[in-house]
Amino acid sequence: MEVEQASREELLGEIERLRREVEDLKREKTDLEILLETTTEHSDSVEADLYYKAEEAAKESQRRLAQFLEAVPIGVFVVDASGKAYYANQMAKQILGRGIMSDLTGLDLLEIYQVYLAGTEQLYPSDRQPIVSALKGKSATVDDVEIHQGDKIIPLEVWATPIFNEKGEVVYAIAAFQDITDRKRAEAQRNQFTKQLFQLNLAYERFVPREFLQLLNKKSIIDVKLGDQVEQEMSVLFADIRNFTTLSESMTPEENFKFINAYLSRMEPAIIGNKGVIDKYMGDAIMGLFSSDADDAVKAGIAMLHRLAEYNQDRAKVGYVPLRIGIGINTGALRLGIVGGLNRLQGTVISDTVNLAARIEQLTKNYGVSLLISHQTFASLPNPTEYAIRLVDRVRVKGKSKTVSIFEVFDADPPEVREGKSATRSVFEEALLFYHRHSYIEAAQKFQDCLRQNPMDRVALIYLERCQRIKNGDFLLNQNSAASLCPPFCTLASF
Repeated sequence: MEVEQASREELLGEIERLRREVEDLKREKTDLEILLETTTEHSDSVEADLYYKAEEAAKESQRRLAQFLEAVPIGVFVVDASGKAYYANQMAKQILGRGIMSDLTGLDLLEIYQVYLAGTEQLYPSDRQPIVSALKGKSATVDDVEIHQGDKIIPLEVWATPIFNEKGEVVYAIAAFQDITDRKRAEAQRNQFTKQLFQLNLAYERFVPREFLQLLNKKSIIDVKLGDQVEQEMSVLFADIRNFTTLSESMTPEENFKFINAYLSRMEPAIIGNKGVIDKYMGDAIMGLFSSDADDAVKAGIAMLHRLAEYNQDRAKVGYVPLRIGIGINTGALRLGIVGGLNRLQGTVISDTVNLAARIEQLTKNYGVSLLISHQTFASLPNPTEYAIRLVDRVRVKGKSKTVSIFEVFDADPPEVREGKSATRSVFEEALLFYHRHSYIEAAQKFQDCLRQNPMDRVALIYLERCQRIKNGDFLLNQNSAASLCPPFCTLASF
């Protein structure tokens, strides 16, 4: 009985639930019918209300966009698909100098707004205008535009982009531009500073050559400090004008400066052009350094003598006496570095190699030749037979026990003298052999043979005169002279 009672109650409960659901559905139907009737009756007013709200939203959006465009610190200029001006913000009007000219297009706009190619009086080419590119569907940017407002020129950077409709058609082109006067001024100042810095570096290089810094393994002069030094095998060249004191006495100080500069400016390319570095000018003297090989130093010396010959031709045309110079070259290890104090620094080289080069240069006076090299330089030449070279003597440097052989390089001699020295080289070498064996009579005969074939051979003449003095017994008077040819070796005094 209890089970049956429970089943009845469950059934009644389910019926009641279904009844309530039916009532709910009836009420929902009634509500829907009322809503449908109301919607139908007021559809026109709803549609109008929605249109009004959409229009107001569009106007608000346009107002906000206009506020934004007026607030931006750049000019904004819009043209329609036909190229006619449509809109310009206040900044655009200020930069262009006038407002919208809606009835103009193309070149007319360029003329009215005075749009020119930067740095010219030419209207900006229409085919290069960014806004023309935008009307063709392409974005573009340029910074070579100028607006001319009377005497005022405003440089502009312009960038433009197309605006498409839902069909992908260009309906507007918008160009934004800004006054880049400050930027152009900054660029000009930067370029001027860069130019000045470049010129300053060039000026520094005139005092401290870039090659000198490279030898010190320094990238810049600001990296140089007192005590920097390196040891290196180099060839050292000394050159000096003969009888410069006599020449300078006949000139005013101003004329001396002009003369020295004219001479040095002609010698410098011979050194620089053969991979040399001019270490210093000492009045009329030049000291050059060659780090590659001895060939460069010898070629530079020959080139200097050729340039001197050309210079003498120019001097002769105006009645000036010809110049003669002596060049000495030595090769060996040296110390290259920075010396001085806290407030004054100088690059220099220190070594016996340098001292000997200077002394060899002075010997050119005594032998009557233009170019002498040491045996160290001779031995460093890859192919000595490329040059016109002959042994001149062996000398003992004062304070040193070792002797130095010196060679004459006569490639730059006048053709007749060079050919004569080349033709008599073997005879001259025999004469030197007799001389150093103290066979002065035989040596004199050989030197006479050289002079018969080449009367301009100054070295052969000097040796012949020495042999004659030795024969007369007065050679001892010259044994201690700075460059005597007395047997067995010469003594080179300090300078």
